[in-house]
Amino acid sequence: MRCNGGMTDAHQSFLDLLHTQRVWDVELPGFDPASAPPAPLPLFHRWFAEAVAAGQPEPHTMSLATVDAEGHPDVRTLMLHDADERGWHFATHRTSAKGHQLAARPYAALGFYWPAQGRQVRVRGPVTACTPAESSADLHARSTGALASALTGSQSEVLGSAEELARTADAAWERARAEPDAEVASWTRYVVEAWEVEFFQGDARRRHVRLRYRAQDAAWTRELLWP
Repeated sequence: MRCNGGMTDAHQSFLDLLHTQRVWDVELPGFDPASAPPAPLPLFHRWFAEAVAAGQPEPHTMSLATVDAEGHPDVRTLMLHDADERGWHFATHRTSAKGHQLAARPYAALGFYWPAQGRQVRVRGPVTACTPAESSADLHARSTGALASALTGSQSEVLGSAEELARTADAAWERARAEPDAEVASWTRYVVEAWEVEFFQGDARRRHVRLRYRAQDAAWTRELLWP
């Protein structure tokens, strides 16, 4: 698609609205990278707690980027299920679009954005599927609604009508209430085993702090990046 120099009134209105938006209309915290721990996980835990304390809505949501069979990038927003010494955890149907993409190319990138503090965290690395027992435990540790959604299945497939979704979802809710231990064979928990984690602290004067951890052998290397 080529760029077009013409501009409609609707497009101009959009640009006017876009250009009035501002970021970080709050007092941002400082971040001294010299005080950062040797490994990224403790810092992630600390920043997550600080995001919650700052009132950041849905701090546990993140962007997950994968690559399809043609090498084209794909991205969506989903929830973090854990962050431990193994890596950053999430779950989905292995039969979904992202499940198929991860089966073919088991690498991913995660992005967290916490504007309440002008912070981002980026995670990159290979992805491993957890055991069926871990995946089942993950599913049943969640809400009835989450189980109902998983029981609905068919994620990423073409939907025939809204009525079809309503019927299937209602039946799934009833089953989730009646069978809280119902299994969903396709439900899979995944772990991004980070080889790179970056912490970004925004600054009102645009002197942003970017600290990157890179896994090397059994240790982490820390380095600052230009904003």
